[in-house]
Amino acid sequence: MPVSTGLMTKERELLEQARAGDEHAFSALIEPHRADLHAHCYRMLGSLHDADDALQDAMLRAWRGLPRFEGRSATHSWLHRITTNACLDAIARRPKRVLPIDYGPPTDPAAPAGEPLPEHLWVEPYPDSELGLEAGYAAPEARYERREAVELAFIAALQHLPPRQRAVLILREVLGFSARETAQALDTTPASVNSALQRARRVVEERLPERSQQATIRSLGDGAARELVERFITAFEQGDVTSIVAMLADDAEFSMPPYAGWQRGRDAVAGSWLMPEGPPPRLRYAPTQANGQLAVGAYALDAEAGHYLPIALDVLTVRRDSIARVFAFRTPSLFKRFGLPASLS
Repeated sequence: MPVSTGLMTKERELLEQARAGDEHAFSALIEPHRADLHAHCYRMLGSLHDADDALQDAMLRAWRGLPRFEGRSATHSWLHRITTNACLDAIARRPKRVLPIDYGPPTDPAAPAGEPLPEHLWVEPYPDSELGLEAGYAAPEARYERREAVELAFIAALQHLPPRQRAVLILREVLGFSARETAQALDTTPASVNSALQRARRVVEERLPERSQQATIRSLGDGAARELVERFITAFEQGDVTSIVAMLADDAEFSMPPYAGWQRGRDAVAGSWLMPEGPPPRLRYAPTQANGQLAVGAYALDAEAGHYLPIALDVLTVRRDSIARVFAFRTPSLFKRFGLPASLS
């Protein structure tokens, strides 16, 4: 992984061809790293769209920087160094992204939702399965699993770090880079890296739940996790509010970006916009996976069109066998990225 004495023979051949101007060789050189780099951009930026832009910028920088890359370090390390700095430049141009819980206090569930706030304010969900994000650790030195490190709680916690601390924590704790490699990537010293890492750890650990979603889902088992999602879907499609409320933890939370309001507590969520209204079958759902978590795409009946159209991507946080959080991202434009159909009949 990050530590390497150089390139493998095939990579070296591709590098030499790319440095001679062969764009196809360059694409072949970076393709094995693309999914990992995209996830890295997402961790840094908290946005799927910003990750797309940052990765494109990084690949252009890598192409232009080929004459200076002689293959003494691993391609993985070289590309992450370039991508990290592309992300740092992107962060400097815009405010940090948050979830509603970090934007303001809980709101009255009976109050109107109000106007949606600009989408650039909010952390976006991430389609880990479609983009090929692998399970497990990136390296023996990593502290967080790959999928654990795209969970919404982790991404939201990262956004509270200063940009360079964010980069240090991701490079060291998620990707398993050494202090020396991280210092080279950020043009600083190993001592500065270690100091920044200690500060970043304190902030992130204060904001993370005791147990990750990866650990929770593993303890449930695939069968129980699927059954939980099926019960969620059935209850909503049948408009069974009693069953929905019974699935919620006592301190459950509901939020609906890009709207700022959110609720905490089973009674508050029971009176929120999450609950279905009107006679069934007004809603349909399709299971998916986002941020290494259970998720469903929600569709509402369009009477004129005669079929169901996307309204929200619900990302679920599970605690034991209850639902602790529902993030209903009201961004139907994301459905295609999650492999969800454009409509349901």
